[in-house]
Amino acid sequence: MPRLAALLAVVLLACAPAWAQRTITVSPGTSAHPIADALDRARPGDRLLVAAGTYYESNLVVDKPVELVAQGEAILDGGGEPILRIEADSVTVRGFTFRNVAPSFVEDRAAVLVEKAAGCVIDGNEFEDTFFGVYLAETSGCAVTGNTLRGRDVGESKAGNGIHLWYSRHVTVRGNTIRGHRDGIYFEFVEDGVVEDNVSEGNLRYGLHFMFSDRCRYARNAFLANGAGVAVMYTKHVEMVENRFEDNWGAASFGLLLKDITDSTINRNVFARNTVGLYAEGSNRVEIAENVFDRNGWAVKVMADAYENVFTRNNFVANSFDVGTNSRQSYSTFSGNYWDGYEGYDLDRDGVGDVPFRPVRLFALLVERNEPALLLMRSLFVQLLDVAERVAPVLTPATLVDERPAMRPLPL
Repeated sequence: MPRLAALLAVVLLACAPAWAQRTITVSPGTSAHPIADALDRARPGDRLLVAAGTYYESNLVVDKPVELVAQGEAILDGGGEPILRIEADSVTVRGFTFRNVAPSFVEDRAAVLVEKAAGCVIDGNEFEDTFFGVYLAETSGCAVTGNTLRGRDVGESKAGNGIHLWYSRHVTVRGNTIRGHRDGIYFEFVEDGVVEDNVSEGNLRYGLHFMFSDRCRYARNAFLANGAGVAVMYTKHVEMVENRFEDNWGAASFGLLLKDITDSTINRNVFARNTVGLYAEGSNRVEIAENVFDRNGWAVKVMADAYENVFTRNNFVANSFDVGTNSRQSYSTFSGNYWDGYEGYDLDRDGVGDVPFRPVRLFALLVERNEPALLLMRSLFVQLLDVAERVAPVLTPATLVDERPAMRPLPL
């Protein structure tokens, strides 16, 4: 038996890889391209520790599973070119500062591009003055976490997206801060993604923009003061929970724009100080529950082509207009919401108003057709108009009514 065990040990050693994990230290000035040289020498599973300093290298290719880790302030300056391209599975890039990737009108230049790879991690890096920051294409099981991205903030035509995903699955985007890009976070043809605890602020177009991206979850993110807010389009089974949509002002700005979204949930979010808090067009079977709509121009706009959406247990506070629409017919339902403009009564003291509330003001319909009418908003004429419409509704949607309005703000 001892001889058999010894023989098995010899066989196992012979079949084992001829290499073991190594640590390769990279320092500036050791060659013209020290990181490129280290990547050439590296074997699968190696760790490259990159010392502090500035490395003027571009178009680096990672084609084997390695770990790239910065020690101290290690700066990768692309000199206007793309910096790092990852083509292997299970690559980790951590702790670097990526800088200086120039705009291009013919290619999507990125500081870090992950293409056709799985299980990669981009963590704890800083991106400064880059066209695209992190770009994932045809990936799965990757994570983009704890990064800070500061774009050029020079106009949409010369700006790329901060974190850009295309044709990817099971990707996690968590704990990043993105500013000054065209879109902070962009998803196209992404499935089963998770976007949590990010701050996307002051981007030129959208803080978050996704299309054709089913079964994704967006939780506890802050989308603040972006040029056009947040846009979600042509997608089903979306979950948006505990996010903040705030300070998105402009002629075409929205806290959250829904375009052809189906079978989704929008719960426990805050919509504050937006031109339009929530805009729904062509969106069906969406649950909008336990949200706060606070100090928006329009809290909600629901178009006539939006069907079977349910608004329940939301708080509408200090909005110029609570609800807007473009038709006398409504195919969405409002029930059990709190409206600070409700003037009804509660004789049985059950916390529910005894008379229904019609959240669409006649003046809101007039403004939809003639925006300069907003100049009259605080006038006595408008107040009389609203009173007359409440007494004898003629033009506001007969089907858009909250039959069970809450008497007090709901504890959310």
